[in-house]
Amino acid sequence: MEKIKQIAERNKVLSPFLDERSRRLFNATESKVLGHGGIAIVAKATGVSRTTISTGLKELANPENIDASRIRQPGGGRKKAIEKMPGIKIELAKLIEPALRGEPDSPLLWTSKSLRKLSVELKSKGFDVSHNLVGEILQEEGFSLQANRKTDEGKSHPDRNAQFEHIHEKVQEYQLQKQPVISVDAKKKELVGNFKNTGKELCRKKEPEKVKVYDFPSDAEGKAIPYGVYDITQNKGWVSLGIDHDTAEFAAETIKRWWKQMGNPFYPEAQRILITADGGGSNSSRSRLWKKELQKLANEIGLIIEVCHFPPATSKWNKIEHRLFSQIAQNWRGKPLLSYEIIVNLIGSTTTTKGLNVVCELNENKYDVGIKVTDDELESLNMKKDEFHGEWNYKISPDNKVE
Repeated sequence: MEKIKQIAERNKVLSPFLDERSRRLFNATESKVLGHGGIAIVAKATGVSRTTISTGLKELANPENIDASRIRQPGGGRKKAIEKMPGIKIELAKLIEPALRGEPDSPLLWTSKSLRKLSVELKSKGFDVSHNLVGEILQEEGFSLQANRKTDEGKSHPDRNAQFEHIHEKVQEYQLQKQPVISVDAKKKELVGNFKNTGKELCRKKEPEKVKVYDFPSDAEGKAIPYGVYDITQNKGWVSLGIDHDTAEFAAETIKRWWKQMGNPFYPEAQRILITADGGGSNSSRSRLWKKELQKLANEIGLIIEVCHFPPATSKWNKIEHRLFSQIAQNWRGKPLLSYEIIVNLIGSTTTTKGLNVVCELNENKYDVGIKVTDDELESLNMKKDEFHGEWNYKISPDNKVE
């Protein structure tokens, strides 16, 4: 595709300065340099027929046979097929964008718009056009194959930006005071077994690793639930690989293990921890059990735990997503996650040129789901809500401390 663009650009720049024969020889030279398949590539890039390029190649091979006196006058020669069908662009636009063109009855409104389908439909309207010519017209009109892009985050909260600023200020405050700041979240659950994993890795030609055709959970050894803790200041990651359920208990247990084995050695003088988290999942801002488990954690480690949740539909801004989880996904791309041991090793071997290191361990604990926290239990928590969106920003202190 890049070669086609480059050839098309050169042709566009030079074409106004060339006569018919020079243009033919130039395009023939382009195809000769490309070698096998060059004629087709140049034809697609320039719109010049393959016959013309082939004629140019013959002339290059036998320059003595070129008649210098025969140069076509501007405007001479056979008309392009598209010039014989002046209305084709309008009809093609109606098929490509029926909603925008006011064509609710378009036959291709609810189907994929392949070049061949477009060609067939145009022929039914009296345009004798091949799918190749349809492709050339669309390219000239600025169309190309496009995948869906995730940009619509849903309805934005009016205080979204203000919460971002609040989180940013909190992170800076904690870092200046040399207090730990962590970003937490659960990564997508994975089936453990010989299943396809998206991405590619180097293998010998025609020897790809063979995996199961279907991802049936019944064929899996189990499910892997990675819950991560990312230290924003140290650029270090901790991942607990769960085997049961992604619950608030599992999330709090992961944070506790991170603190005892990684966090405390980095911050021996710490008095409080700042946690940035999404608004949903096991660490949901609405979860009573999450807050109850954080109270247990605060009591056990003796630190004040402050939490700042990201507003709804903004999880991609959580640092752990693009600084830890995306790197893990890159590290294991194309590799079947055959066992828990392999997953732990793949996660634990994730590094970056910017110094990221990750520790991963298997958590084989079982966690109950559906645990209810009563109003009385919630009221008993040593929790103080922030004046600005207390549902997103709050502190939980050990029972023996008053904040």
